[in-house]
Order: sequence, then structure tokens, then C-alpha cells
Amino acid sequence: MPQPLPPVALTPPSAPVISEPLWEALRRAAERVYNDPLAIEQGTQSDDLRCQVDALCRAVRQAADGEEPVLERAAPAVPVQRVLNRLRGALLEEVATSCPDVDTRALLELSRAVERVQDALDRDEAHRFASRLSGAGGLELLVEVAHDLRSPLASILFLAETIRKGQSGAVNPVQERQLGLIYSAAFGLSGMASDVIELARGGDRLVGATPVAFSVTDLMNSVRDIVLPMAEEKGLALRLVTPEADFRIGHPGALNRVLLNLTTNALKFTGEGYVEVGARQLSRTRVEFSVRDTGRGIPPEVMSCLFDAFRRRRNAGEYTFSSAGLGLSICRKLVAAMGSELHVDSAVGQGTRFHFELELPTASRI
Repeated sequence: MPQPLPPVALTPPSAPVISEPLWEALRRAAERVYNDPLAIEQGTQSDDLRCQVDALCRAVRQAADGEEPVLERAAPAVPVQRVLNRLRGALLEEVATSCPDVDTRALLELSRAVERVQDALDRDEAHRFASRLSGAGGLELLVEVAHDLRSPLASILFLAETIRKGQSGAVNPVQERQLGLIYSAAFGLSGMASDVIELARGGDRLVGATPVAFSVTDLMNSVRDIVLPMAEEKGLALRLVTPEADFRIGHPGALNRVLLNLTTNALKFTGEGYVEVGARQLSRTRVEFSVRDTGRGIPPEVMSCLFDAFRRRRNAGEYTFSSAGLGLSICRKLVAAMGSELHVDSAVGQGTRFHFELELPTASRI
């Protein structure tokens, strides 16, 4: 167990802006946090908590003196952000009860000192998180975070669909559309979490090994049902073009994810007009799939990084592209895993068309 740090001497700084009563209020606030470990986290050791509170008080004093606050990791197991928030709250309570006539300028300076410590903590936590991500277990950490996101999203999807179907009572048309939007958003986030997991694992499990029979029309209808609330909310027409021979043998799960991702992107970047999801039969066994929109189009300077995962956010005029790029990166991998290549044609102000061809033998029925 770490030894407590020496008591903090909270004397006024060299520039006497912050008065002694305020330092006394901070000292009493620190004592309140010492004696209330359950307000921080159950099971926190009192000695560890005292070490962390003392370190934070020292950092506040340094910030008040105009110095860069030094964040001592005396007790790394203690949730330091929560401790600082509890200390800030206790300080405000102490000032309200014991320093009613405190100088406003002095209180403001002390508050600014606490905020500077908060800023330093934010930078430090970001650095530690980045270090973990870039370390040996970084990918597994990313997978764990994505897994943690998928569980609550699955609950949201289930509840939204249950309410939307009226199983909890009647739903009016406006509520039904709103629930559809909730479902679409949660579905998209769940898909992104899955993309993170698969990308972190190298994408070697994107497509099942055994092709199965499926209906192209049913698959496209399922995509339409998910994104239709989004299209209706934006006043966009959503078109489907199905092939002559409907029943095919292939990888419907992967194909569904590609079309859903491309359609969602098309709706996102289209302000008026329509989005068309098409499946055009090129030969008895070959089908071209495409997602076309009448949106703003993609500038040439953006095309070079269009399929890059974890790309930096780029602005090209009024066109703002997603900073992650996971969806298109996964789409490209999925299409490649199905034996094809994802292409894009785009013109600024005229729209965009993503397309790829697949070899899909016909099936009699499913």
C-alpha cells in the first residue's frame, strides 16, 4: 500500500490574489473528500485516496501560482477525474457556507486554477489512452471497447423494434418514424462496432466460407426497411432495382452489410433527389450491384484517401468527410473477400455511384 504524501501546506501564493480563507476552504474540502471514499468509488483505499487528494491540491496551488501543474501519480488506482470533481464540489460548498464575503476575483482565480488542473488531467488521460492503444495490447483494448458498445446497442435495437411494432401499445405515425430513426442510428453504430472488431482482427472473418442460396430482392428490401426512416426524414426518394433472376448463391450477410453501408452513406451526403440501390444482371451468373445518389459528389482531392481506415478529417469546400472511414474500408474488404473490387464514380454537384460485380450462380429456390 503506498504511503501517504506529506500534508499539503496550502499557504497563499506569492501574488496574494487568493486569500487565506479560500485556501482554508480548500483544505476543509480536501478533508471532506478524505472522509467520504464511497463518494468516489466503493472499495477505494483511504490512504490511496488521501495521496491523490493531496497531489491534486498541490497541483491546484501550482496552477494558482502561474506554474504548470504537476500531476503526481501517487495512487494510480484511484479514479483521479472523479476525485477532482468531488473536490471541486466540496470546495464550492465550503465557500458558500464559510466564506460568504469572499472576493469574487479571488474565487474566480481559484476556480481557474482548478480548471487548469482539469485541462492537464484531460491531456494526461488522452496520452495514457493513446499509449495503451499503441502498445502490445492496443488492438485487444479496441476490440473490448467495441464489444462493450454492441451490448447496449443490441438492447436499443430490440426495444425500438418492439415499441415500433406496437407490442407495448399503440404508436402514432410520428412516433413510428422517430422509432425508425432511432433504430437506423443504433443499427449503424452497432455495425461500426462490428467493423472495428473485424478490422482490428485483420478482416479474415468478414465472409463465411460456404456460399448459401438467398433472394436478392429480399436482401435489398431488408436494406430499404432499415434506411427508409432516414430517407423519409430528409425527403429523399429511395429506389430499388432488382435483377431478373432473383434467387442466387453467394454470401448474403456480407452483401447486405456492403449495400447497407453504402446506402447509409449516400443518404447522409444527399440533400435532395434520390438514392438508388440496384442489382443489374450482366449475364446468367454475373450481377452488378450499385448504390447511386444525386448528392453533392466527392471532390477529386478526397478520392485518394476515400477507402483509408482511421483517416484524418478532411474538408474540401463544403464537403466534410468522415474522419474514421471504417465503413468504406470494411466495404472494400468485404467486396474483395467476395471476389470483386469496389469502384466509385463521382462528379462534384452531380452525385456519386459505388458499384461492383459479383459471380452469383442462380438457385432454383431457397
